Amino acid sequence: MGVQLPTAFVKRMEQLLGDEFEAFMAAYEHTPHAGIRVNTLKIPVEAFKAISPFELRPIPWCSTGFYIPHGTKPGLNPYYHAGLYYVQEPSAMSPVELLNVAVDETVLDLCAAPGGKSTQIAAKLQGSGVLVTNDISAERTKALAKNVELYGVRNAVVLNESPDRIAEAFPHFFDKILIDAPCSGEGMFRKDEDMAKQWETHSVEKCVVMQRDILRVAASMLSDGGRIVYSTCTFAPEENEGMIAEFLAAHPDFEVIPVPSGAGFAPGHPEWVSETVASAHPELRGTARLWPHLVEGEGHFIAVLQHQGSRAAVAEKALNMDAERPRREQHLSVEESLTRNVQSRYASGEAKRNKKGMDGKPGKGASGRGFEGSKSRSGKEAVKAARTSHDVMESYHQFVQEQLEISFAGYTVVYGDRIYQSPLASHRLNGLKVVRPGWFIGTDKNGRFVPSHPLAVALRPSEAVRSINLSSSDAEAIRYLKGETLSIPVQQITLKNDAQPKGYVLICIDGYTAGWGKWQDGMLKNEYPTGWRWTSV
Repeated sequence: MGVQLPTAFVKRMEQLLGDEFEAFMAAYEHTPHAGIRVNTLKIPVEAFKAISPFELRPIPWCSTGFYIPHGTKPGLNPYYHAGLYYVQEPSAMSPVELLNVAVDETVLDLCAAPGGKSTQIAAKLQGSGVLVTNDISAERTKALAKNVELYGVRNAVVLNESPDRIAEAFPHFFDKILIDAPCSGEGMFRKDEDMAKQWETHSVEKCVVMQRDILRVAASMLSDGGRIVYSTCTFAPEENEGMIAEFLAAHPDFEVIPVPSGAGFAPGHPEWVSETVASAHPELRGTARLWPHLVEGEGHFIAVLQHQGSRAAVAEKALNMDAERPRREQHLSVEESLTRNVQSRYASGEAKRNKKGMDGKPGKGASGRGFEGSKSRSGKEAVKAARTSHDVMESYHQFVQEQLEISFAGYTVVYGDRIYQSPLASHRLNGLKVVRPGWFIGTDKNGRFVPSHPLAVALRPSEAVRSINLSSSDAEAIRYLKGETLSIPVQQITLKNDAQPKGYVLICIDGYTAGWGKWQDGMLKNEYPTGWRWTSV
């Protein structure tokens, strides 16, 4: 046996699977399958296939996903640092495919860390609409925010909140909601032996309580006619068909959309919960189970839940969205930004402590939540704050005018000395623990605007007035990713609009943006952030 499985787990699976049990157990002798998913925010699939450093084999249920040979180290390639692909377990790519995301939609990834499914959703939105991505664990939001930024996502808000708090802020708001629910993790035993060791303490019973609450709250955030995809990486019927049966009983306005049976997906088993459930909800056979002995991937369960909204309600939402869209996409004036900024940032008198929320740690203002407060500043303090924000905006606009060729969509958010472009007006985030209110553009340092790494990796080469292209086959690309200073002749810099070569330069690898440098007199000062640098480990 390749993996030491818990005895109680083995006995239960033998009882449930019957004749399939031996094939199921044999799967644990095999090596887990490795996969990557092409980031179509930065490169089309066909273009990536043409330059791929790996042997690729298509994953049947994901048009952007590919198996790669076992032992491949995709994290040790310049293309990984340029955000051209995400390393992801193949079965984990299936829930987002069934979410059926379309451009311009509002989407919530409720249990999102470390962010693989969020980047998959973002690729389907293609920079349009709104992506709110959340995790209840403050520590896990660090990886979530980093992955959203690495993959060049411009339209995401990152939260560190409970589902109940998000529901208070966004009632009936989202077109699509993904719930990759916390679970007992039985489907990952082959891939992660630690999950098998922790199985008894991370019990099915504890997970059921969390899952029940998450599903209940998610329904209140979904718009009329919207879709929820609920997924787990476990085999336990209580966490899968049992959860969906409870949800349907409490929400008769939802139905199960059957998952296509192709690609080795097996039907759900309501009879494993009880014969009563099987009789009351035969539609649960339209859910899907991914078994490691039937697909080239780990164990998953997926249910697609469609809200049966009235046509009038759906039409009304469409009209409301159309009416709101011009406001979303406008570039706010300095005065409008300052007004919103003063209202949201300085109402509590705790802006300095709240600032931590923008660094990957939850803000702790007077109420314990970023963008919220209960005690107003005096008029003089508010004016002083507005002047400070005005200064930040001035340095930001000067940088954009001199260094970029881009028209930002959404709302400009000033947070302390930081600038973000958000897909949501800042008042929508009042009362929430915000990790990132949007695309992090940069920081004002004593009147000098310093562009962020997330700005660089989400830009296109054509959007910067200076760029340098390094070859992935050249040692210079690796040296840059390691943070070293480079000697770059002026002839290697691509300049636009009669720009001078001295200053910030967008660094590209084979034409795909990877970070910033500062060029002067033949030397490129490396601006690649320490925490992102290339390591051979």
